[in-house]
Amino acid sequence: MPHSNGGQTSTRWHILGAGSMGTLWAARLARAGLPVTLILRNPMRLHAYEAARGLTLVEGEHSQRLNVTAQLPETDEPIQRLLVTCKAYDAEQAVAHIAHRLSPDADVILLQNGLGSQQAVAARVPHARCIFASSTEGAFRDGDWRVVFAGRGHTWLGDIHVGEAPHWLEELQRSGIAHEWSASILSRLWRKLALNCAINPLTVLHNCRNGGLQAHSDEVNTLCTELCALLEQCDQPEAAVDLTAEVNRVIHATASNYSSMNQDVTQGRRTEISYLLGYACEAARQQSFAVPHLQALHQRLTDHLKQHGLPCN
Repeated sequence: MPHSNGGQTSTRWHILGAGSMGTLWAARLARAGLPVTLILRNPMRLHAYEAARGLTLVEGEHSQRLNVTAQLPETDEPIQRLLVTCKAYDAEQAVAHIAHRLSPDADVILLQNGLGSQQAVAARVPHARCIFASSTEGAFRDGDWRVVFAGRGHTWLGDIHVGEAPHWLEELQRSGIAHEWSASILSRLWRKLALNCAINPLTVLHNCRNGGLQAHSDEVNTLCTELCALLEQCDQPEAAVDLTAEVNRVIHATASNYSSMNQDVTQGRRTEISYLLGYACEAARQQSFAVPHLQALHQRLTDHLKQHGLPCN
């Protein structure tokens, strides 16, 4: 529903996926006075949220509770602007549940890791404009309905059908969400996928922080060389430029961090392997392009996940 804000009417933001990124966006948009609603997966989560009386955003020493409304997927309120922050493996099903609520000219912003889930969602909701996004921001939850803004970063958004930038980017500006409209969003997503493929699986297999990969630099550099060749083969030459140098820079800059995949495995959660290594190996297969190191890594990671009783898809 439209919401009047100082004479202007703002479209309501609906946010699907109340993890750290979804709640971080919700809190910042709400703090700027914009109308925001979280879509929670079941009545139990909705009751828990109502009992907490809103979201708490923690930045440094400062914490602030924000009154963001919440609802269930089956609510019949139409959705004009949807931000999807579910995990890659949940995104398509989650959007399918609320597809009937999307207005004919809805915008759907997809903020997932890797590639594959965005295309699956876009195919599910052909009447909506799907905008792909990639972010370097850091956030984590230190309690239910509490989100800690851990690392200022940047968010790139773009439309693979290359339309013009939407007017609501101004609302991100107002909310303090650093962003840029990118005419080559697919290239950015491929670049991030390659970085993740070179770092995350090895941190799981060597059971180390990112910095621990400095002891395995030959393995990292071999993967980077193969990833660069694959990016060129997939018509993403921009994404290949200086990839090895950037991977090593990220390993160094985030040396004390555990990768998201390492954290998922440690906490017994499903990983996004299919949308990272799986997507890269499948792209190579479709191009009949040999990627022996990536395939071997995919196999090692699959075996490791099975040994830990975790899904390998």
